[in-house]
Amino acid sequence: MSDPAARAAELLRNHRESIDRLDAILVYTLAERFKHTQAVGRLKAEHNLPPSDPVREAQQIARLEGLAEEADLDPVFAKKFLNFVISEVIRHHEKLQK
Repeated sequence: MSDPAARAAELLRNHRESIDRLDAILVYTLAERFKHTQAVGRLKAEHNLPPSDPVREAQQIARLEGLAEEADLDPVFAKKFLNFVISEVIRHHEKLQK
């Protein structure tokens, strides 16, 4: 293997190690987030509050879009991701209401 190819392989390995660490951070962060949203869902169920809060959701989407732009992340992707997370949270809250 030539020097440039060996260097490229080493760079690739380093990037992949970083990606793996970031994936772990994402998984643990999502788990922590869902622990809190489950607590919110139980609180809503105990007090007969609706499972979704469209005003809060819109605020969070706008906030995330701004953060995405600051972080140089595609805001459309960020919005899709948050919408997915919100839909899962609402689904969990609805299950708790039953």
